[in-house]
Amino acid sequence: MPCVVPLRLGVALDGAGWHPAAWRESETAGRDLFTADHWTGLAQEAERGKLDFLTIEDSLGPAPSAPGRVVGRLDAALIAARIAPLTSRIGLIPTVTTTHPEPFHISTAIATLDYVSSGRGGWRARTGRPGEAPHFGRRDDLGPGPDPDERFDEAADVVEVVRHLWDSWEDGAIIRDADSGRFLDRHRLHYVDFESRFFSVKGPSITPRPPQGQPVVAALAHATVPYRFAARSADLVLVTPADEDACARIVDEVRAQESAVGRSGPALRIFADLVVFLDDTEAAAAARKARLDDLHGDEYSSDAAVFVGTPDQLGRHLQSWQRAGIEGFRLRPGALPHDLRAITRGLVPSLQENDAFRRGYEARTLRALLGLPRPANRYEVAPPG
Repeated sequence: MPCVVPLRLGVALDGAGWHPAAWRESETAGRDLFTADHWTGLAQEAERGKLDFLTIEDSLGPAPSAPGRVVGRLDAALIAARIAPLTSRIGLIPTVTTTHPEPFHISTAIATLDYVSSGRGGWRARTGRPGEAPHFGRRDDLGPGPDPDERFDEAADVVEVVRHLWDSWEDGAIIRDADSGRFLDRHRLHYVDFESRFFSVKGPSITPRPPQGQPVVAALAHATVPYRFAARSADLVLVTPADEDACARIVDEVRAQESAVGRSGPALRIFADLVVFLDDTEAAAAARKARLDDLHGDEYSSDAAVFVGTPDQLGRHLQSWQRAGIEGFRLRPGALPHDLRAITRGLVPSLQENDAFRRGYEARTLRALLGLPRPANRYEVAPPG
C-alpha cells in the first residue's frame, strides 16, 4: 500500500468570504463583520479542524466602492492579537503591508502577537499598491516607474530589518536579578544599525526576542519577481497554480530562485492557494456559486484557481497537486462560515480517514507545526569549547 504523506492546510479569512456577494448570504450578517465575535468564531472553527494556520487579509488602499461589495475592514494584526488568547494551537498570520508602516512598528506588532499567542504568530508581508500613499502623505504614490522591482526590493529590506530587530534581544537578556536590582543584561541587547537605500534603523527593539525566535514570514507570489522576494525573505510562499502541470513548473521556479539568491537554512514551504465553494453535492456547490454570481452581477474569478465541488472531491484534487510537489494548501472560503465549516467538518474528516491529515496538533508553535527549527540568534556568540 503506498505511503500517504499528510497534507498541510491553512485557511485565508477575509470578511464574509472571498466572493464579493458572500455577505448577502443568509448565514452572514453584514453588521457582524466588524465584531470580535465574528473573527473569534472563525478562528475557533479553523482550529477545530486542526488547520496549520489562518491568514487574515488587510489593505491600506481605498475600500472598493463598487455596488454590492463589503466596504471597510478591521486591522489584521489587531484581529490576530484579539483572537490569540481564545485559541491555543492554530497559527495566526495577519497581513501587514511593507510599504508605508515603519519596520520598527511591524517588528513590535508581530513580536507582541507571538507573545500573546505563545509562539503561534506570523506575518504575511505584502507590498503596497497604487492609491495607498495619499493616506500617509509622506511619499509619492506608487505607480509604474523605471524600476518595477523596487517595491519588492524595499519589501526585502523591511523583512530583513524586522528580522534583525527580532534578534536584537538575546534569549537570555532578561535576568530578573532582584538582589542586584538588574532586570536586564544590557550586554545581551544589540544595536542593529541597519543601513540600506530605504532605511536607517538603529535598534534595538523595545520588545524581547519572540518565543519562536523568528515568527513565520509568508509571502503571496504569482511570478518570478515575487518568487525571488519569497526566496530571499520568507519561510512560507503562497503560490497560485492553475492546474497540476503548473504546480510542478512553479515548484521548479521557486527552487531555482532559492538557488539564485543563495538561500541558506530551511527550504521555503510551498503552499498553493485555492478558492473553494463546497457542498454535499457538486451540483449544490455549483448552484450556490451561481447564485452568488447572480447577486454580484458577474461571474466570480480570482488570481487563484477556483474549485467547486464536494469536500471528498477537493481532497482528491489536493492530493493530485501534492504529488506534483505542493506541500500544503491555503484554502480561501468562497463564503463564510459555510465553506470554512465544509473544510473543517467535511474535507478534514475525509482526509483523516485516509491518514492524509493530522488527527491532533503535533506541536505548540507555528514554526514547529511547519517543520521549521527555531533559529539561532544572529547576535549571540556561542560559548567557547
